[in-house]
Amino acid sequence: MTKTTHFGFNTVAEEEKAGKVAEVFHSVAERYNLMNDLMSAGLHRVWKRFTIEVSGVKKGDKVLDIAGGTGDLSALFLQKVGKSGEVWLTDINNSMLSIGRDRMIDEGTPTPVAQCDAEKLPFPDNYFNCVSVAFGLRNMTHKDVALKEMLRVIKPGGTVIVLEFSKVWKPLQPAYDTYSFKLLPAMGKVIADDAESYRYLAESIRMHPSQPELKELMEQAGFERVEYFNLTAGIVALHRGYKF
Repeated sequence: MTKTTHFGFNTVAEEEKAGKVAEVFHSVAERYNLMNDLMSAGLHRVWKRFTIEVSGVKKGDKVLDIAGGTGDLSALFLQKVGKSGEVWLTDINNSMLSIGRDRMIDEGTPTPVAQCDAEKLPFPDNYFNCVSVAFGLRNMTHKDVALKEMLRVIKPGGTVIVLEFSKVWKPLQPAYDTYSFKLLPAMGKVIADDAESYRYLAESIRMHPSQPELKELMEQAGFERVEYFNLTAGIVALHRGYKF
C-alpha cells in the first residue's frame, strides 16, 4: 500500500511531497524576501535575531543552517562565529540556495553551501556545535527522520534550534485565519503572481505540530532539555534542544 502524507490540506503519496514542495519554492524564490517582509510586517527579522541569541553560538563554533534558503540566519550566524568559525548554508531547493549563495558572495562573506535533503545530511557525526532550521521543518516529509539526522551531526553539548510557525493564541485564531486564507493568497497573487503557493504555506502551518507536540517529537528523536519560546502570541515558536 502506498504511504501518504499531507501537502497542505491535501493528501499525497509520500514520494510526491518533496517534488510538490520544490515547485512551491521554485515559484516563490525571487520574491521570497520581499514577501517575508510584507507578510510579517518585518517581524521575521526580529524572530531570527532572537533565534541567534538563544542558540548560544560563539566565536569559533561550527553551525549548520538547514533550509537556510536566502541566507538570513547564515549571515547572522557568521557575525557570531567570526573568521575562526564555520557556517554551512544548506537547502534542498536549488532556486532558494542560489539566492542565498549569491547574497553571501555579494556581501563579501562567502560561506560553504550544499544542496541536500535534511533527512539524509551529507555531514559526519558529531561535527557541528549548532544546527538550525527556520521555517523549513514543516515542509519535510519525515520530520522525525530529519530531527534524528540533526541529532547525529551535532557534537555532545551542542544545540538544535527550530524556528517555525506554530499555534497562535486562541483568541487571535479567527483574525489569523482570515489573514492566512484571504489576505495572504491575495498578497501572493499581487506580489509574486502566485496565490496557490501562499495558500499552501498557510495550510502547511495548520498541519504542523503544536508547540507541545513538536517538543515531544524532538524528545523522541533523542534531544534533551527541550524547551520552547512563543513569539508574537504563538504565531511563531522557537524550540531548543540539546545533545548530551
